[in-house]
Amino acid sequence: MSTTAGVQPIHELAPYKSLSNNELSSRINAVRRQLGSKLLILGHHYQQDEVIAHSDLRGDSYQLSQMAADSSDCRTIVFCGVHFMAETADILANRPEKVESRNGERVTVILPDMAAGCSMADMAAIEQVEAAWEEMGEVLDTERIIPVTYINSAASLKAFCGRHGGIVCTSSNAKAVLEWAFAKGDRVLFFPDQHLGRNTSLGMGITNDQMPVWDPFALELGGNTEEQLLSSKVILWKGHCSVHQMFRPEHVTQFREKYPGIQILVHPECPQEVFELADVSGSTGKIIQTVRNAASGTKWAIGTELHLVNRLKQEHPEQEIHFLSPIVCMCATMYRIDLAHLCWSLENLRDGHVVNHIDVDPDVAQWSLVTLQRMLDVK
Repeated sequence: MSTTAGVQPIHELAPYKSLSNNELSSRINAVRRQLGSKLLILGHHYQQDEVIAHSDLRGDSYQLSQMAADSSDCRTIVFCGVHFMAETADILANRPEKVESRNGERVTVILPDMAAGCSMADMAAIEQVEAAWEEMGEVLDTERIIPVTYINSAASLKAFCGRHGGIVCTSSNAKAVLEWAFAKGDRVLFFPDQHLGRNTSLGMGITNDQMPVWDPFALELGGNTEEQLLSSKVILWKGHCSVHQMFRPEHVTQFREKYPGIQILVHPECPQEVFELADVSGSTGKIIQTVRNAASGTKWAIGTELHLVNRLKQEHPEQEIHFLSPIVCMCATMYRIDLAHLCWSLENLRDGHVVNHIDVDPDVAQWSLVTLQRMLDVK
């Protein structure tokens, strides 16, 4: 393969798959030393431990993007997460004022494996949401519907909300965001996760019969009647997290019977039947903080992604921590990022090749920023 002077040929992925984790770790560390502070490796909480070990920053998706965007030295972000997270990193790191502060230089964002998507985010395609919006307009005044998208969604959906007076939420600020939305309109279209929307709304006094579910594959009105839509307060999109959907009420019952005094700690993406049985619920950050602040000897059954629960168990041996399901329940798309993909993307970067570049369309990025700023302005 021919190449320009000083630039090595593109490395193929296949040879990396046969290397040991020790060899891969050594080579990853060599690139990190060579690139220094210009490189930031971001590791989402759900990543494998061996990937987390090489992360400069660890956190949830939005927190990671914010921290990386605030770095004055960073010129390349390698996001060990999923596609929508890397999109958010590109949007925040390359917003106009940040690019101007770097004299026009953009930050390059890389996703080590482009197949690392999100099943929840994929349940709401932009074409489906646009078609649903148009169909809703036959029954409802869409000028009075405020679209709210969970941060766990494609940039195109964030941009859709920007164009239609909507907003983005996280699992920690969903209530405040819904309050903002109801101050602007009569009802909310909440996507892509129905459980976060439902659990948050129930806590605000909205009842289930005021929350019809819109099925994008239904033939008419998302599977609803005109009366159901007209009496709605929150229209929930038929989407869910494949990890949190697995937790069931009987799991809670089994743990309470087997471990007297155990506390149930779950993410609000869990179904209502589980969420309402929990002692504590909250975002990934709240789950971590709750365990950190708990007294020694506390017993927990935690309903969230397996890698995170196992990491909490290792980091807090003074507590008794269990995974709230007899079924192995991990984020399969997050699991796609491994040391082989990380090493492959880093060594290509070192040798002058950007692989798996995440570059959000400028118009989509602009409207996504509008929604993210609205979210930041919500108090």
